[in-house]
Amino acid sequence: MKKICLLSDTHGYLDQGILNHCQKADEIWHAGDIGSLEISEKLSSIKPFKAVYGNIDGQNIRTLHPMDQLFECEGTRVLITHIGGYPGAYVPEARKKIEEHKPGLFICGHSHILKVMADQKNHLLHMNPGAAGKHGFHKIRTLLTFEINNGKIGNLNAVELGLRAKIED
Repeated sequence: MKKICLLSDTHGYLDQGILNHCQKADEIWHAGDIGSLEISEKLSSIKPFKAVYGNIDGQNIRTLHPMDQLFECEGTRVLITHIGGYPGAYVPEARKKIEEHKPGLFICGHSHILKVMADQKNHLLHMNPGAAGKHGFHKIRTLLTFEINNGKIGNLNAVELGLRAKIED
């Protein structure tokens, strides 16, 4: 069994709330828009770290992290990319990768909208952890925690980390 902390769209921001969830996990996965090399280094120093680069990430991050991650975890094939879309509305590149690699778990970020959906057509679970950072249009910062055990995903938790920014009265 592996405990996963899934992040996306940190945009160069980490706080103790994010770090607390990362420290409880066995692995940290990041679905892009990391935002700075320091964030990548910090997360890598805490636990095993798998990440993809996002559209705002510079060459320094793109050199360390690929566009896609495809791997097996506890009997589940996992595909992570930054821009993926959603079941029934995948971007063309993601749809091709899903058809080719047939993951059981497809993860993306980019939208800043936390969403977990079953994709019956492609026989997979789709996850987008929303945005953990403070940059973007989202109101609440979020991440996902879950466990993978013998090909099954369980103990899935959507974690609200607080407001993205102070909302004026």
